[in-house]
Amino acid sequence: MTSTTNLSAGLTAEQRERLMRVAHEVSFDAGTRLFEEGRRADRFWIVRTGTVALDLRVPGRRAAVVESLGYGELIGWSWHFPPYVWHLGAEAMSPVRAYEFDAEGVRAMCAQDAEFGRAIAAWVGRVVADRLHASRIRLLDLYAPYGSGSPL
Repeated sequence: MTSTTNLSAGLTAEQRERLMRVAHEVSFDAGTRLFEEGRRADRFWIVRTGTVALDLRVPGRRAAVVESLGYGELIGWSWHFPPYVWHLGAEAMSPVRAYEFDAEGVRAMCAQDAEFGRAIAAWVGRVVADRLHASRIRLLDLYAPYGSGSPL
């Protein structure tokens, strides 16, 4: 896990262990929709194997894939911020195995332990910033007259 937005970069070993105690393993077949933009965000996942595509609805066009996620990456951040509604959609592009977390339970853990809560918030915040940047570049590549140009 080398991404700055994956679990190991975001939390201490003790915090990771605490979070992983409430995880359970799930799997998804290729083509399975994990969630839809605009629906209630009540869980999140960390990829163990496989690839998940994040997509964004674009009026008058088919959904635009804005990022692909793999090993160790967080699927879903909308569970952390009210009103707890997905901002993107997600689909398994290959068979996926992941750890699944109940959002309400993790939010309760964050409320009970301020240090843990700050670490989770900082980790999820980095993910949000990374996804926003990736979405911007992808949409510019798809729809801007000259593409995204040089990365910042």
